[in-house]
Amino acid sequence: MANTDGTSFVLDNADARGNVVDWSITNDTLGIPGDFTFSVRKRTLHGGRQEGVTLIEVNNGHLALSVIPTRGMSVLRVRAGDVTLGWDSPVKEIVHPAFINLQARGGLGWLDGFNEMLVRGGYEWSGHPGMDGDRLLTLHGRAGNTPASRVEVAVDPEPPHRIRVRGRVLETTFKFADYEMWTEISTVPGSAAFRVSDRLTNQGDYEREFQILYHGNFGPPLLEENAEFVAPVREVAPFNEYAAGGLDAWTTYRGPTPHFDEQAYAILPYADAENRTTAMLRNAAADRGVALRFGVDELPCLTLWKNTDTLKQGYVTGLEPGSGFPYNRAVEREAGRVPKLAPGASREFTLDYAVLSDRAQVAAVADEVAAIRDGRDTRVRTEPPVPR
Repeated sequence: MANTDGTSFVLDNADARGNVVDWSITNDTLGIPGDFTFSVRKRTLHGGRQEGVTLIEVNNGHLALSVIPTRGMSVLRVRAGDVTLGWDSPVKEIVHPAFINLQARGGLGWLDGFNEMLVRGGYEWSGHPGMDGDRLLTLHGRAGNTPASRVEVAVDPEPPHRIRVRGRVLETTFKFADYEMWTEISTVPGSAAFRVSDRLTNQGDYEREFQILYHGNFGPPLLEENAEFVAPVREVAPFNEYAAGGLDAWTTYRGPTPHFDEQAYAILPYADAENRTTAMLRNAAADRGVALRFGVDELPCLTLWKNTDTLKQGYVTGLEPGSGFPYNRAVEREAGRVPKLAPGASREFTLDYAVLSDRAQVAAVADEVAAIRDGRDTRVRTEPPVPR
């Protein structure tokens, strides 16, 4: 997590039993001049299953994004120019975790609130629901349905005046997990990009397993027939037999297709000299897109999730960096993809997202991907990357 000397505002603090209900600042109220007028606003939603949900809305003068402290500091939507990052889920409300039963439908209750552009899976476990020994693990864990215990907004006093929304999310269970996640979503005024900077700490006295997945989700206008996923792929494998049937066109997309079941692909990416890699989703015309950059030493695995069902059912794709792949934890442990944290130890994760708004920007990211690949081949496996 970055430390700054910027002006900081505490909006929620469970320790102090207090919070700010409705709040806003602008560059003018902070006395910060500049070419871009920015604002940050907190508001509380009412009605239906979103009763009591809080939103923090950041507008950096070009890019607007909404963070949901009530839902684990997920990012609801991002807009820059005529490009929206996010998707049109059948779940229309921003559902308060109080109305989510994670164990519903055999552990699929997480789907009752799933509509964000970015939601984290973890931290004690993530991935597919099912039994791990004698325990039922629910889909993608509890992180996305745990309200932040502390929420802050800070603006760097010196240029470029990065705007930071921070949250402390605790996952604590007697005899099991004692995790603290400090997350920060930040953006620079006038830019078309935002950064996710997270630090996960094991506060317990014993070494513990953890899993983390950054479930980034995109629909139209980027997702459409002949849209394309672009990345420096070292190895790709289908998650199951159904996905194996789509290997001949796994990097491209169909238009909305009734009764299309989800297809997912497990990817190990190449990286540059600093262990960073780049992935992109671009539209069919290759003049709009989103770029995702992250460290493979922090997040070695990338899952591509293709759910090109009808628009009403949820036409969406996911670019999902993670500590492993989203199989059940029992499967991932056997495959050697479940890391551990020593007592008091931390792991940091940094992801950068950029909206691409013209052909030149899309082409530049394609060149960046090609440079990372550096002429190396992609190994295409036909079997899932799971123990036999």
